[in-house]
Amino acid sequence: MNNRAMIQLEQVTKIFNAGRVNEITALNNVSLQINEGEFVIIIGANGSGKTTLFNTIAGSVIPTKGKVFIAGENVTFLPDFKRSKYIARVFQNPFDGTAPDLTILDNFRLAALRTQPKHLTIGNTTAFKKRVREVIARLNWGLENKLNQPMGTLSGGQRQALTLLMCIMDNTKILLLDEPTAALDPKSAEIILNTAQHLIQEYHLTAIFITHNLKDAQQYGNRLLQIHEGKLVRDLDATAKQKVLLQNMYEWFG
Repeated sequence: MNNRAMIQLEQVTKIFNAGRVNEITALNNVSLQINEGEFVIIIGANGSGKTTLFNTIAGSVIPTKGKVFIAGENVTFLPDFKRSKYIARVFQNPFDGTAPDLTILDNFRLAALRTQPKHLTIGNTTAFKKRVREVIARLNWGLENKLNQPMGTLSGGQRQALTLLMCIMDNTKILLLDEPTAALDPKSAEIILNTAQHLIQEYHLTAIFITHNLKDAQQYGNRLLQIHEGKLVRDLDATAKQKVLLQNMYEWFG
């Protein structure tokens, strides 16, 4: 980890339904810098602004005020597909990140096409197939021998794990984990999070993980943020985070 800023938000505000009776300030003057290699955990109550923050970084939400920088580039008004050269995202629903009717290998081909020139040879080489097998083999589930199996025949945990692995196929720099284990059983959830942590360290990714599971918030990552009513109310570095007890975090929620 170094001091190079990978993500910067400068006084970002996002207002939905501005000027109407149902106006909502989802983010309120948020300034934040996340450096290269940091694994940041974000907690907060429902409706606190966590997902809006994610969407603002990813580009699916454009801020009402403020600026967003990725790797020093002002991307404030760039849509999500133009930020894909930097960002990969794993969603809460394991069925959102894959194409069920395509094979495992074809899903990895699509992932490789996300940020690469659209050549028909992408994913068709022996070297690519070998790399896919090697990447999948780290799960120890035997799926590396089932590359022609339709993705839709796999369990939610298997699909979520493969979605995570697809994120490293195209030189992604930023990994957004949007409650990726919320729909999984405890064993699958543990595998997903341990795999994510290893990938973040191995590939020197900058990662953000939204979770409602305070035990996971305590166990994973090297920085902890809390958002409340659209504001960043806590920001703990690795040293401070290690000292926080689970009971402390429960008390933060009143």
